[in-house]
Amino acid sequence: MQTTDIGNKEEGKVWHRKPTPSNTGVVVTVIRSAAAYQSKTVHFLHVTFDTTGDSFLAGDHHGNIYVFDITRNRFRLVQKTGQACTALAFNLRRTTEFLVALADYSIKCFDKDTKQLVSWMRGHEGAVSSVSVHGSGRYAISTSADTAQLWDLDTFQRKRKLNVRQSVGIQRVFFLPLSNTILSCFNDDSIFAWESDTLFCKYQLPVPDEGPRIHYKAFAVTRDGKILAAGGRSNLLHLWCLDTRQLLRVVQMPPKVRTVRQLEFLPDSFDGGASQTLGVLSQDGVMRFINIQTCKLLFNIGSHDDAITAATVSPNGRHIVTIMDNGSLNIYSVQCLTQDYNKPPPSLVKVVSGGECSALTMKVKSEAVQRPAKTSGRRVKTKVLRPPAVPMTEDKENELPDGLNKKRLVTLLKAFGEYPAKY
Repeated sequence: MQTTDIGNKEEGKVWHRKPTPSNTGVVVTVIRSAAAYQSKTVHFLHVTFDTTGDSFLAGDHHGNIYVFDITRNRFRLVQKTGQACTALAFNLRRTTEFLVALADYSIKCFDKDTKQLVSWMRGHEGAVSSVSVHGSGRYAISTSADTAQLWDLDTFQRKRKLNVRQSVGIQRVFFLPLSNTILSCFNDDSIFAWESDTLFCKYQLPVPDEGPRIHYKAFAVTRDGKILAAGGRSNLLHLWCLDTRQLLRVVQMPPKVRTVRQLEFLPDSFDGGASQTLGVLSQDGVMRFINIQTCKLLFNIGSHDDAITAATVSPNGRHIVTIMDNGSLNIYSVQCLTQDYNKPPPSLVKVVSGGECSALTMKVKSEAVQRPAKTSGRRVKTKVLRPPAVPMTEDKENELPDGLNKKRLVTLLKAFGEYPAKY
């Protein structure tokens, strides 16, 4: 595993020799040491990918914004804002532009190539916690604790404003993929869907009657916009079908998970947008990736000693970038993380294990990640399964009285040309 210290460099290589991912899947670790103190590092705060998944933005707590191009092995300092960023967006219609939410509650749009300020948007009275961009790249929603604001990124004018009572509070507001629907999630676990043009309420997801309240904090939606995953101050995850507006399944994570901090679906080239793999980042700094159909644990990243505070997954599903507890960035290869995993076919028979669990609830079975043993050499050994050999004493079909059997009779027949008279 390589470590790259970008220090005060304004551009350079992300890695200096051909990357060979470690057994943990890490391609390279990026740190930024402070100029005056080599022992101190400047912490990265937020990361986000562009629409291609080949480049990502990273902002540190000094207000520096960097672009990392994974395919070209280059990084570049594109902006010095002078204050810490609270959210980033890099999937605008004009691909050279990006949005930065800053500590003074404003949002600025910059051009990464010219490094010029394109626009400055104000209106929030609290820190902006997230910025969601519509699939077309033309509209954006910025969310703070009490307000969500819809912006037109062609004119940089505010189109709509969603206010809520301070006693309720907003958790997150974001666009659903492949639609003009906005999903808003509030502190009382209520979830509403709105038409983006008119802010007309389309529907509300029913609050589950059974089970403990989860206190939603983290949300993720599949690329086809059909499945919503939600988690919070519990080891339970709710999986909602947004077409039927019903709770599909409740997934119980291992006991080590007490709080879910972030959820991210891992896209696959052949899933048609219906992602089956969900990454669950919990309070212990470990991100566990599970199959939402079989509820099997596939692989982990991070550990108690090397904890993750935030993560983002590339839209093409090739890389995961995490912000570590020490402020560094880890770039993971998804191919390396998944190549050792032996994916079994889905089980044909489902067994209800006990009467106490609801039919909706499924437990993530094992904390240990099952991987097949590695074999040396390029030739794959094939094991042929044969029926077990049956002992002679148990060969009922061939038994005859007086200790003779068909095999011994065949020997006698060949020797004497006829059977003994008694047979």
